[in-house]
Amino acid sequence: MHAASPDRISPEATRTPSTSAMWLRTISMMSAATLLASCSDGVLDPHGPVGNAERVILYDSTAIMLAVIIPVIVLTLVFAWWFRARNKRARYRPDWEYSGRIEMIIWSIPALVILFLGGIAWTGSHDLDPSVPLEDSTAPLDIEVISLDWRWLFIYPHERIASLNRLVVPAGVPLRFRLTSTTVMNSFFVPQLGSQIYAMPNMVTRLNLEADRPGTFEGLSAQFSGDGFSDMRFDLVSTDAEAFQDWVNTTKTQGGVLDATTFEELARPAKNDGAQTYAQVSQGLFDSISSGHMAAVSPQRGQ
Repeated sequence: MHAASPDRISPEATRTPSTSAMWLRTISMMSAATLLASCSDGVLDPHGPVGNAERVILYDSTAIMLAVIIPVIVLTLVFAWWFRARNKRARYRPDWEYSGRIEMIIWSIPALVILFLGGIAWTGSHDLDPSVPLEDSTAPLDIEVISLDWRWLFIYPHERIASLNRLVVPAGVPLRFRLTSTTVMNSFFVPQLGSQIYAMPNMVTRLNLEADRPGTFEGLSAQFSGDGFSDMRFDLVSTDAEAFQDWVNTTKTQGGVLDATTFEELARPAKNDGAQTYAQVSQGLFDSISSGHMAAVSPQRGQ
C-alpha cells in the first residue's frame, strides 16, 4: 500500500493580495478616516447658534446641487447603456440637431439651481451678518482680537486682562469681538463656532459668536501671512460661568503688564510659543493699535 499523498495547495490559495488592491484598501481607509475627522471637529460639528445656522446652509446647498448632479450621473450611465453597440432598438440619428423641449429642460434646471442657491446665500448673508448682535438676553462678553506675526492676542477690556494664543470664554454667553491686525491681513476662524472674518491693519472688523456648551475648540488663521502661518493656531476654551470667573481672578494674580513696550516685543515676528496671560492692560491699547497711534497709549495700573 502506498501512503496517501497530502492534498496539494492550489496557487490561488497561497496568493497574496496584489499591490494595487492593498493601495486601494489603504486609500479607502484613509479617506474614511479623514471624512470622519472632518465631521467631528470641523464645520459639520458646530457648537453654537452661528455654526448651526451655517451647517443648515451647507446641507441645503448640497441637497440642491445633488438634485442636479445625481440625475446627470444616472442619465449618463443610462445613455451609455442604451446606445451601446449591441442594442438594436437604439436609433442612430446623424441629422438630429435641435429639440425645443430638451433645450427648455437643459436651461431651466441650472437656472432654478442658481435661483435657489442665490436665495440661500442672500438670506443667509443677512441673517448671519457678523456685525449683528446675537438674539440673546444675556449680556455679551467683549473681546478685542489682535493678529500678530504669527500669534493671536486677546484683550478683555472690561476685565482688564489679556491672553496670548488662548481664548477663554463662558459657555452660553454671546461673544462680541473687535478685530484688527498689526501688519498684514489675516483671517480669524473657529470652525465649530462659525463665521470666518478678516482682521486688517488700521481697520476694525466686528464679529458675534457664541459657544453653546463647555469644551475646547480649535481656532486658526485661514489667510496665509508668512513663514509662521501654519502654526498660527489657538485654543478657544469654553467653560461655565463660575470657572470663567475663577480664571479671570487667577489671571489677575499672576502678574504681567501689557503696555506699549510689551506690545512692541509681541509685534515682532515670532512663531507660536505657547499661551501667556497678562494681569493688567494699558487703557486704549486696542484703539491705539487699530489706528496706528501707539504713542497715544497710556498705561492703566490696577483697577
